[in-house]
Amino acid sequence: MTASSLYLGLMSGTSLDGVDAVLADFASARPTVLACVSLPYPDSLRSAVLALQPRGDNELDRAARLGRELAQLYAQAVHATLAAAGVSANQVAALGCHGQTVRHAPHAGYTIQLGDLALLAELTGVDTIGDFRRRDLAAGGQGAPLVPAAHQAWFAHPTQARAVLNLGGIGNLTRLDPALPVMGFDTGPGNMLLDAWIGQHRPGQRFDANGEWAASGQCLPALLAELLTEPYFACPPPKSTGRDLFSLDWLQPRLAAYPGLAAADVQRTLLALTVHSVADAVRQHAPATRALYVCGGGALNPLLMAELAAALPDCAVATTDALGIPAMQVEALAFAWLARQYCLRQPGNVPAVTGAQGERVLGALYPR
Repeated sequence: MTASSLYLGLMSGTSLDGVDAVLADFASARPTVLACVSLPYPDSLRSAVLALQPRGDNELDRAARLGRELAQLYAQAVHATLAAAGVSANQVAALGCHGQTVRHAPHAGYTIQLGDLALLAELTGVDTIGDFRRRDLAAGGQGAPLVPAAHQAWFAHPTQARAVLNLGGIGNLTRLDPALPVMGFDTGPGNMLLDAWIGQHRPGQRFDANGEWAASGQCLPALLAELLTEPYFACPPPKSTGRDLFSLDWLQPRLAAYPGLAAADVQRTLLALTVHSVADAVRQHAPATRALYVCGGGALNPLLMAELAAALPDCAVATTDALGIPAMQVEALAFAWLARQYCLRQPGNVPAVTGAQGERVLGALYPR
């Protein structure tokens, strides 16, 4: 184990549940995770992120203060991860930090991830690399999704057509078919609408544990059909989306035509929306897929996983644990990988995925 092969990755996604940190050794082709830590977002921090999603007053001050607060939580995650591994900061080559997305508007040429990277470098004593998305945007891409490049490096098979599905707040799919170029795109909502709906109707619950509330309801076919008319689903890749589109503000007008619906039935229908949008994406863009490997929080929802398997009967559905990387470590590990790509001055994007004009080295460095 050498200092140059150790990298940290930090991921805080659209689910707004917290930050995941991993320390990995990249001495071999398949990285070895040495330690991982997850720290939940305090309610106040989560509320502050949500408050910045719509346009509002005093945004610059609120964003700057939130960026500092995020950096402090990220630093706690870094120190906890290093302690768990028994590794000192000066043994780590670099850390990659995704930051917290508050706006994603590739159609307007920008995306915003908060997190004071200079403060994070100061607090951790580790070379800090972040701002990964904007270089791809500058090259004409969507700036997302970025993890398909890591999926390709770790999960591609020489003969089997596979796909990797990350089910965080948003679902994103990576096609790994040896007969075709790598493809990746956001399929639509993953857990985002499910989390928002249960949070509205069951205060204090940030997510539907094991899909139990959804399981108590029934899917409403007419409502599901209405939700699936959203134009985003029919858009061809490259494409990416986020909370800017799929929020309760998107959902409520569509519910207005169906007064009196049971809240649990809506939850079950939202789960079906995630399943159908993913299954439709696989059938349309990766029809040869025979194995779908799922990561992210949705992989822990047995109802969601069972429904995916039922919707894709010709495809084995499992978590990425089966490929040697636990489902809850994949995304943070991907940003450790992106930090390494930056240090090696190697590209971190896949132009066929993001739509960029070519491969680019992604990120910006804040030295320790």
